[in-house]
Amino acid sequence: MTEKRIILEMGTGNDLYGQDYTKAARRAVQDALHHSSITLFSKLGVDHTEMRVRVTIGVQDPDRVDCDLVAADLPRGRAEVRAVKGGLDIDDVEAGTRHVVATAAIEAFLPDQSGLYKLS
Repeated sequence: MTEKRIILEMGTGNDLYGQDYTKAARRAVQDALHHSSITLFSKLGVDHTEMRVRVTIGVQDPDRVDCDLVAADLPRGRAEVRAVKGGLDIDDVEAGTRHVVATAAIEAFLPDQSGLYKLS
């Protein structure tokens, strides 16, 4: 069965003092989720388990993101999370710290519903 992307949301998150890429990634996902309100499921009688959710996290050091922990934050659907090179690191030379900024793109897909409904 083919799928259609029904949602694309973006968010940003940061960890200003802990240099924690996973924390910044989780905050970016929460930011993106707070932009959405999906009434589609209740209106069309579609179960949330049919939704596949693909999350792409952009950070300067993708290997330092715990993608399983980020996936656990998603409230619905079958989550796939990957981290890629992106985001932004800001070094504070005087303090000897790094501020980590992550970006997140959340895509949600459902099986193609176009043949199930018609306009009357």
